[in-house]
Amino acid sequence: MAQIGIGGAVIDRIEESVYTDFKAATFFSEWSPEIVAQHRSWMVPGHYDEQKGNLKLTVQSWLIRSGGHTILVDTCVGNDKRSEDHLAWHMKSWPYLERLAAAGVKPEQIDFVLCTHLHVDHIGWNTKRENGRWVPTFPNARYIFSKTEYDHYNAIYSKNPADRPSFEDSVLPVVAAKRAEMVSGNHRIGDNLLIEPAPGHTPGHITIKLEDDEERAIFTGDILHHAIQVYQPQWNSEFCFDQAQARATRRRVLEHCAESGALMLPAHFGPSYACHIAERGNSFVPRFLRE
Repeated sequence: MAQIGIGGAVIDRIEESVYTDFKAATFFSEWSPEIVAQHRSWMVPGHYDEQKGNLKLTVQSWLIRSGGHTILVDTCVGNDKRSEDHLAWHMKSWPYLERLAAAGVKPEQIDFVLCTHLHVDHIGWNTKRENGRWVPTFPNARYIFSKTEYDHYNAIYSKNPADRPSFEDSVLPVVAAKRAEMVSGNHRIGDNLLIEPAPGHTPGHITIKLEDDEERAIFTGDILHHAIQVYQPQWNSEFCFDQAQARATRRRVLEHCAESGALMLPAHFGPSYACHIAERGNSFVPRFLRE
């Protein structure tokens, strides 16, 4: 997709992969053929593999250049990372850094890395393998982690390291290198970016709001995984930590987008990846950008 302009800010999408192994009826417990029939015109083929019954979810980062800063939101799965639970992500070799370079940015030019949460597909490129060690991929960046999120997964890792190998290879090396900054509550980066708590999918999930010249965008991570959740905001994924809170956060974010006109940039939507939101009764409608 083309670059997105929000005021004076410029946003690029950096794709790592398209993941097609999640069964829709497992991922969403409320999934039904009737819903597919209602939305088939836009879901197939870009968002749903009808033959296999699988969702199509993009794994991507958002690159922001704003206020003299270069910021990367979420860092996908990464190369050479263990992921036995999802073998399509296990020990991969993706041209992610080449795609970042094609957008005009080298790893050392990244000023901030913002992880909406600490699931495996949002932290992988935090580090790279170098001389047998995991080191920060973006050596000059400040990595911003929610303290609530970090403490939650650090406690799990401390009890059973084998349960969270991604924490060991993609988070702890950043902390050891003294590149991490733990934040709580609202936190500003420069004049244009605001981090806000958005718990539910995970305990310390955050959103990143961008406002530049009275134009707005919001980076929503996994508050929504798939565009069907715009129409069905009560639907949670099987991976949501707190079901009630996830629903409340999702509705709050959708209402914010509808009321403010903010462009929504999720982590996993298919084409065209970003959308405006309009209210429709007790639900919402996505208005995707043209590719």
